[in-house]
Amino acid sequence: MADPSSYRPKPGEIPDSPGVYRFRDEHRRVIYVGKAKSLRQRLANYFQDLAGLHPRTRSMVTTAASVEWTVVSTEVEALQLEYSWIKEYDPRFNVKYRDDKSYPYLAVTMNEEYPRVQVMRGHKKKGVRYFGPYAHAWAIRDTVDLLLRVFPVRTCSAGVFKNAARTGRPCLLGYIGKCSAPCVDRVSAEEHRELADEFCDFMTGRTATYIRRLEKQMGEAAEEMEYERAARLRDDIGALKKAMEKNAVVLADATDADLIAVAEDELEAAVQIFHVRGGRVRGQRGWVTDKVEEITTGALVEHALQQLYGEETGDAVPKEVLVPALPDPVEPVQEWLAGRRGSGVSLRVPQRGDKKALMETVQRNAQQALVLHKTKRASDLTTRSRALEEIADALDLDSAPLRIECYDISHLQGDDVVASMVVFEDGLARKSEYRRFQIKGFAGQDDVRSMHEVITRRFRRYLAEKEKTGEWTDSENAETPEIDGNGEIVGTGPTEDDGRPKKFAYPPQLVVVDGGAPQVAAAQRALDELGIDDIAVCGLAKRLEEVWLPGDDDPVVLPRTSEGLYLLQRVRDEAHRFAITYQRTKRSKRFRSSPLDDVPGLGDTRKQALLKHFGSLKKLRSATIDQICEVPGIGRKTAETIAAALAQAAPAAPAVNTATGEIMEEEPGTMGSGGEPVRTGAPDERRGQET
Repeated sequence: MADPSSYRPKPGEIPDSPGVYRFRDEHRRVIYVGKAKSLRQRLANYFQDLAGLHPRTRSMVTTAASVEWTVVSTEVEALQLEYSWIKEYDPRFNVKYRDDKSYPYLAVTMNEEYPRVQVMRGHKKKGVRYFGPYAHAWAIRDTVDLLLRVFPVRTCSAGVFKNAARTGRPCLLGYIGKCSAPCVDRVSAEEHRELADEFCDFMTGRTATYIRRLEKQMGEAAEEMEYERAARLRDDIGALKKAMEKNAVVLADATDADLIAVAEDELEAAVQIFHVRGGRVRGQRGWVTDKVEEITTGALVEHALQQLYGEETGDAVPKEVLVPALPDPVEPVQEWLAGRRGSGVSLRVPQRGDKKALMETVQRNAQQALVLHKTKRASDLTTRSRALEEIADALDLDSAPLRIECYDISHLQGDDVVASMVVFEDGLARKSEYRRFQIKGFAGQDDVRSMHEVITRRFRRYLAEKEKTGEWTDSENAETPEIDGNGEIVGTGPTEDDGRPKKFAYPPQLVVVDGGAPQVAAAQRALDELGIDDIAVCGLAKRLEEVWLPGDDDPVVLPRTSEGLYLLQRVRDEAHRFAITYQRTKRSKRFRSSPLDDVPGLGDTRKQALLKHFGSLKKLRSATIDQICEVPGIGRKTAETIAAALAQAAPAAPAVNTATGEIMEEEPGTMGSGGEPVRTGAPDERRGQET
C-alpha cells in the first residue's frame, strides 16, 4: 500500500487550468482517469487526510504510485480526452458500463453498391445505417418481413448475390416480390439505392409520406378499374401500418429523443435508454456497472452519455436527451453533444407531461434491470452453493447455512416503527415465510431495542412450536414462553384466522441483522436470554458492507467479488425493501385519517365539498359556524357538529421537510383523501430518514 504523500506533486507544479489527469500504479498501469475544470483544486482533494476520503477513493490513492496530467484549453476538450483515455487504458477504478446483453440492430449497408438489410451486432461500421437496438433478433425479422412488401431491398449475403448473378436466377424472395432482384438486373443500382433510402426514411419515422402516397396510388388504380393492383397496394398499406403498430406512440409531438434513467444502490448502478424517434420507441438498451468510485447520479449520467454517443455523429445523436439528473457542470457536456451532432442538443430533466411519464417508465425498467442483474448469479445452483460455502467459511460455521433469516427495522423519525423478517432457503427467497412485526414494547426510535424485541418474539414462537411438537425437552436451559390467562402466547404478533399462531417452527442456521455491532449484540442477547445457542448471528453494515459477529471488536471483510457477500447483500436489501414497504403502508393509512371521519352522517361527498370550499383543514378549523353553513349541503346542525369535532381534535402537526427542517405551508391540492394535509417533502429527502 503506497503512501499518497510519497508521490504528491508540489502545489506550485499543478496548473490552475482545465485538464485530464491519470493515476498510475507501481507497474505504470493507468488505474484512474479524471477530468477537472481546475487541475490544482481537483488533485488537492486526493491528497488530504486518508480518514476523510471515501473508502473507494482511499483505495485508489493508496494503490497509485504516481499522478500525471495533461492541460487542455476547454472543458469540452477535457471531456473528449477523458473518454479517449478511459477507452484506451480501461482503468480499474473508473466507472465502466457493460452491456447486459449484446443487442441486435437493424442495419442497412449503405456503403455497398447494392445496400443490404440485415441483423447486426457488435461494433458499428462506417457507412452503415443502424436502427434500434432491439430486444430480440426475431423482432427485427418480423419488421423487415412486413416492410419488404413495400421496399423490396436486398437481404441476401454476398455469396447468394454472386451466385444468383452468375446463374441469372434470383432467389425465392425475388420470385415472390420481396426483393427487387438487382442481382439479375431487374432494377439498376441507382433504383435499388433509392429503395434503400426510402426504407431508411420509413424507419426513421417519416411514415406519413409513404402511407399517403400508397393510398393515392390505390385510389387511382381503383378509378382505372385495376383492382388487382389496388388490392396489392391495399395490402402494402396494411403491412406498413402493422409495422408501425409494433411501436406504440409515446410522445404525441413526433419527438426525436433519447431517455436515460439510472437505478443504483451503494455498489452498483443500472442504466436504461429508450430511443424515441418520431414519437415512437424505436429501441431500448441497458448497462450495468460496479460503482468503484465515489460518484453522483449526475456523474453516472455523464459517463453514460460518453459511452452512448462517444462514437456517434450526426442524427445518431438526437436533438433532445432527457436524463434523471444533470451532470455538474452541464454546459461542457451539452456543448460536446452538440459537437457530435453538428447542431444544438437539449439536455434536460423532464418536469411534467408525457415526457415525465415516459421517464418514469424508463426508470422502472432500470430498476428491474438492476434487480435482474442481482438475481442472475443467485439463480444458479453452483453459484449459490459456493456463496453459502463462502459464508460458512467466513463466519466459521460448522456447515453451510441452508436457511438464512434477515431482520430490519424501519421507521420515520420514530413513528410507525416496524420490522421485517425475510427468509432465504438454499440461497433463494422463500416469500411465503416472510413475516412483519409492529414494535409494541415501547414508543420512539431505538433500533437496538427494537431488534432485541423482534428477535425475542420470533424465537419465543419457535420454542413454543417446538414444545407443541414434543421436540423441545430441555426446558431447564430455556425460558418458557409467556402465556396469558387465556392460554395465548404473549407478544407473538399476528395470528391466523382461526386464532392459532402462525408457524415459526423452522429455525435458521444463520440470523442476519441489518446493522453493525450494536444490532448484532442485541440479537445475540435475545437468543441468549431464550437459551438458544445453536443459531449463528451476524450483521451487515451498509456503509462499508462489513460483516459483524457478536463479541468481535473488528468486522469480517469479505472480498468485493465474493459470492457470499453478494448473497448477504441481497438478503439484507430484501429485508430493507420488505420493511420499508410495510412502514409506508402504515404511514399512508395514518395520513389518510381525519377528524372529519368522526362526524356522524358526513360522507365523502360533503367532506370533499368542505375541503374544496376552504382549501385546507387548517382554514376549516378557523371558520365560524355561519361560514361552514355557506358550503352547499351543510346545514346548521351539521356545521355545529363539524366545528365541535374539529375543536376537540388536536391540530395536525405541520409538514416538515426532513432534509432541511423547513416547515411547509399547507397548499390547495395537498390534501389527503380524508382531509389531512399530505406532507410534501420530496420522496428522496424523506427516504433518507427511513431506517
